[in-house]
Amino acid sequence: MNANKYPIERRYIDKRPNVRPGIRLVTGSPAFFVAHDTGNPGASADNHWTYFQRQTDRTASAQVFIDDRKILEIIPAGTGADPAEQAYHVIRNIKADNELYGYDANHAALGIELCYGGSINFDQAYKRFVWYLALCCSKWGKTPSTHIASHRQLDPARKRDCDQALAAGGVTLKQLIADITAELAVPVPIAPAPAKLPADVRDHVIVSYIQSAWLASFQAGEREEADHYSRLADNVRAAAAGEKLPKSNAQEIIFNWLSPAWHKAKANGLDPSRYNVMANALRTSAGIPLA
Repeated sequence: MNANKYPIERRYIDKRPNVRPGIRLVTGSPAFFVAHDTGNPGASADNHWTYFQRQTDRTASAQVFIDDRKILEIIPAGTGADPAEQAYHVIRNIKADNELYGYDANHAALGIELCYGGSINFDQAYKRFVWYLALCCSKWGKTPSTHIASHRQLDPARKRDCDQALAAGGVTLKQLIADITAELAVPVPIAPAPAKLPADVRDHVIVSYIQSAWLASFQAGEREEADHYSRLADNVRAAAAGEKLPKSNAQEIIFNWLSPAWHKAKANGLDPSRYNVMANALRTSAGIPLA
C-alpha cells in the first residue's frame, strides 16, 4: 500500500487520568483496532481535540479522529516516533473484546474515530478512515477481517458505531472491511529514475559558468563560495552519470546563468532556444516540471 497517501497530524492532548493516562499499551504495539464514529454529527477532528483537551467530568477518549481534511492523533498511536498509549474508548465491563482478542480494548487496541455529518464530506473522510485502518494493518501485520472490530460488535447492547456513520454515507461495515483490504493491495507508486543530464549540457554548464564562478571566488579568497561551486560541478557531473540533480542546483544554474543568456541572445537577434533546451534538461534531471 501507499504509506504516504495522506499526512498524519500528531497533536496530543495533555496527560490526565480521565482522558490520557500516559500508559503504554500492554501489548506494546496494538493487538487490534476498534472502528468508531464520534456520534457527534458535524464535529471535526479539531473539535474533538478541543473537547478532550478540556474534558474533566468524564472518562473517555480515543487515539485518532479522522474527518474530511485531516487524520489527527490526539493520543500517541504508535504510527510515528511515540509508542502507542492507552485510551478510554470501550467500556470496561463488556466481555467481547477479551473473548475475541484476549485483551481489554482500552489496554491493547487503538480507538479510531470517524467524524461525519454536518458539513463534513463523507467520501473524503471515509477515504482517510479506510487508508488509516489499512496503514495500521500493514504496519503491525494485522488482517482487516479479523483484527478490526466496530464498537457495535463489541458492545451491541449500547453502541451503534461505526455502523451509524457508515450508513449515513451508504456504506456497510462489510464494505468497509473490503475497502480496507483493497487499500492494502494498492501498489506503491515508484518514482521514475531521473533522466541523465546530456553530456553536452554538463560540459557547457561547467566550462562556461561554474568554473568561471569558482575561479572568481577562489581568487577573491571566498573559500565557502569556491567550495559551493566545486560541489555544484560535482553534482552536475553526477547528474550526467544518472543521479538526480538537486532541485536547488538546477534552479541556481537556470536563474543565474541560462535565463540571462537566453535574454541576451534574444536581445541580440540570436536564437535563444538552446538555452531553453538546456534549462529543461536540468529541470528533467531534477524532477522539476518543464517550463
